[in-house]
Amino acid sequence: MNTYSQLPVTFVKGEGVWLWDERGDRYLDALSGIAVCGLGHCHPRITKALCEQAGRLIHVSNLYHIERQEQLATHLAELSGMQNVYFCNSGAEANESAIKLARLYGHNKGIELPTIIVMENSFHGRTMATLTASGNRKVQAGFEPLLTGFVRVPYNNIEAVAQVAINNKNVVAVLVEPFQGEGGVNIPQAQYLQELRSICDQQDWLLMLDEVQSGVGRSGKWFAFQNSNIIPDVMTLAKGLGSGVAIGACLASGVAAQIFKPGNHASTFGGNPLACAAAMETLMVLAEENLIEYSMKLGDFMRDRLSAQLEGEAGVVEIRGQGLIIGIELSKPCGDLVKRALARKLLINVTSENVVRLLPALVMRQEEAIQVIDTTCQLIREFLND
Repeated sequence: MNTYSQLPVTFVKGEGVWLWDERGDRYLDALSGIAVCGLGHCHPRITKALCEQAGRLIHVSNLYHIERQEQLATHLAELSGMQNVYFCNSGAEANESAIKLARLYGHNKGIELPTIIVMENSFHGRTMATLTASGNRKVQAGFEPLLTGFVRVPYNNIEAVAQVAINNKNVVAVLVEPFQGEGGVNIPQAQYLQELRSICDQQDWLLMLDEVQSGVGRSGKWFAFQNSNIIPDVMTLAKGLGSGVAIGACLASGVAAQIFKPGNHASTFGGNPLACAAAMETLMVLAEENLIEYSMKLGDFMRDRLSAQLEGEAGVVEIRGQGLIIGIELSKPCGDLVKRALARKLLINVTSENVVRLLPALVMRQEEAIQVIDTTCQLIREFLND
């Protein structure tokens, strides 16, 4: 179906941060499959783990114990400080799971119309519940009637959340991205998550973090919330977790860890042995190659160098980010930069109409990062001076 406005290129091979098209032309990938291929393309350890697992067992269903799944759940709990995990196939499914969990939590408390606080400019997926939760009118348009049970407030505005606490007694949870990716690479004030945690504790709400884009090392920590010294009640993951193999996860702690019971939720493919093998090996490589700390250092290097090259450039509003989530906000819509970059054999993204978004693989070397920066800055200067 015609659901994508695809760029005029077909990639047939990948290695590290490089992709090759059917003509043999090589492209530098600064998008990583939209933050999915954190270890780059065709990492040899991921390839080996997938081949070995495919030769043993791919799928049996969640009617039975799955050793790989239980190993992965234990490891994610250890890394995050959380208690248990529900596995699915995507970020949207993981967020759908969190929304269902919050509603069941509310009903268990006797709240007839459980309500979740969500944010302006957020993006949580394209299922009916997750697009309703998203603060993006474009993904909602045409799919009305939307669901009830959500109240929206500005991102990075604690006062607005506190006001809802006074006026709405049906609230059961807050769903928020630690850093907004699709919304324009928006980074909140340093104490934002801590203050949300405090309000949720006072009100007996669940704090639910959508770390689909920010999790699994991209923020410079295993999970972005670890930059704030808190523990959420619920956290969702996907994208970088499987290095390109479809897998999502909804982690829970405290009271949230005990809400789902057999029959409340399910997934046919979720947590199958093949996907879990990819995820386990991804986590092992990230740890053993010290890529979490490296992502913070490389991200700082890239933002500093971008700032130095674009300093004083009229039309550059702000350069922001955390770890290897980088946004360059321009003063006018700049979607055309994606095609211009493609012509220079560079893959980038534009989100929120006027923000150039870079999501490099965590294995990108500094010399490759310099090439991304130099080409991106040249493209931006040319675009602004047209």
